[in-house]
Amino acid sequence: MLTIERARPIDEVARDGFTLVPSVLAPARITALIDALEELESHTAIREKSGSTYAVRRLCETVPAVRQLADSPELRALVEPFLGPAARVVRSLLFDKNPAANWKVPWHQDLTIAVKDRREVRGFGPWSVKAGVPHVQPPVHVLAGMLTVRLHLDDCGQDNGPLRVLPGSHKLGVIDTATIAQLRQQTPETSCTLAAGGAVLMRPLLLHASSPATVPGHRRVIHLEFAAADLVGGLEWRES
Repeated sequence: MLTIERARPIDEVARDGFTLVPSVLAPARITALIDALEELESHTAIREKSGSTYAVRRLCETVPAVRQLADSPELRALVEPFLGPAARVVRSLLFDKNPAANWKVPWHQDLTIAVKDRREVRGFGPWSVKAGVPHVQPPVHVLAGMLTVRLHLDDCGQDNGPLRVLPGSHKLGVIDTATIAQLRQQTPETSCTLAAGGAVLMRPLLLHASSPATVPGHRRVIHLEFAAADLVGGLEWRES
């Protein structure tokens, strides 16, 4: 029987804008991370919906175990082939799609970065504030030089509202609404299903979405964005 070799992750990300990496986190580390996250129930960084925790910003700042994870050999081995040894985490979030917070996300690109202070710099804008943190849309080359790692703490199959992506869309720069609609008609989507401990590596400019879970349960994802280059004009990454 003919065996087709899978492309290297770095080649898959260059071609498709994403890759799936199974078994990044050991079961013991997953359990420790879940325990640490459950201690955040009363933290001000948490947004709540229907009384259920479902999203946390500034995760590395509020959960030391996540900060340690971002600097761990497992994560460095994923990120450094793409960004080199200067890579560091620049934004961190938790998403927990669960029975009380079973949302959908429309097709979009991740177009903003978190910075320490607002400074008017050519090419950066518009500005917004999320959870008290200034966010800005940078030039495309900044986003193209970043890598997102989405670590699954729970199994995520087709019933759990997995991330859906349009392969190759990261190559098109910032995409307007009309073009997104066209791409959805022309490009078959891929669902990023993974067992607990697996990771999605993706470029922020990749078009992605998710649907509500049809069988709601915890779908906890630690979302870490990495960059290697410094910003310009006195702007500084928030979490570096």
